Amino acid sequence: MTARRTVLVLSDPHYAGPIEQGRPGHEAKAVSNPVLRRLLGAYRRHIWLRDPLAHNHLLDRFLATAPPADLVVGNGDYSCDTAFVGLLDDGAFESAAICIGRLRDRFGAALRLTYGDHELGKYSLFGGQGGMRLGSWRRAGAELGLEPCWQQTMGRHVLLGVVSSLVALPVYGPEGLPDEAPEWARLRREHLAEIASVFDRLQADQRLILFCHDPTALPYLQAEAAVRRKLPQIEATIVGHLHTPLVLWPSRLLAGMPRIGFLGNAVRRFSTALNQARHWRTFRMRLCPSLAGCQLRRDGGFLSLAIDPSAARPTAIRFHPLPWDPAPRP
Repeated sequence: MTARRTVLVLSDPHYAGPIEQGRPGHEAKAVSNPVLRRLLGAYRRHIWLRDPLAHNHLLDRFLATAPPADLVVGNGDYSCDTAFVGLLDDGAFESAAICIGRLRDRFGAALRLTYGDHELGKYSLFGGQGGMRLGSWRRAGAELGLEPCWQQTMGRHVLLGVVSSLVALPVYGPEGLPDEAPEWARLRREHLAEIASVFDRLQADQRLILFCHDPTALPYLQAEAAVRRKLPQIEATIVGHLHTPLVLWPSRLLAGMPRIGFLGNAVRRFSTALNQARHWRTFRMRLCPSLAGCQLRRDGGFLSLAIDPSAARPTAIRFHPLPWDPAPRP
């Protein structure tokens, strides 16, 4: 019997380097409405993360405790994106560079990196600041060496990483600058063509494991004929972005809800994703939580995949929790 290969997956480390550490309360400062600012504070304090800049120690813990692996996948969002424009901001770039540098020092050539939405930028939750920037795209590739469409073969398994923000450009594009829209559209066409080529080359006896940071992109992938033809061969799709399984049950409950375009950008983005969330199941989606998880449950960690190169046995996916101690600063 063929020995299994081990793949580790971490997502959403949201490392905060020195510059971003100097921006406490960055989300609240982007919200001018005092009522929304109080709601955001309560949401952060009790449910999401009280202090999003206080969890660098969890990357330390992952690096110290990660078991031996044949491959390690970073599934996006390496900085805190405190300026909301992605890696174009020097603070976010510094954070991502430190995080990725430490991962490369630990895992070397066994490391693969997927883009998250915070690498490229997106609007703040309530303030409507920021958005995708082409400068962030250029820095991600030229200065940090991120590959938009990476592949790794393990026997009869093909592992594929894609850029969710590009695939889901109909959702994220309106947050960008109008004069950059044509170039984003061109990049998306090229990316989808590259993804289609991978699916077209997939042999009948092969299985595919997809790494896609944001599940919002999955319905747009399904719209591509080459992907639809090979959907039965997708064994698993590993997503991040949601941070905690706590988000999954309302996502399933609200799947198919109408798109809401009149209550601000955050509601537009979320409702668009939920309107199409019924397609997520088709991709056999599995969430890799953030290293921290959420404040309410402290349920972060990472995944391990045990892959049989012969594809005779299904891939075994296991969650490994990371305890918060020492606790974040108050």
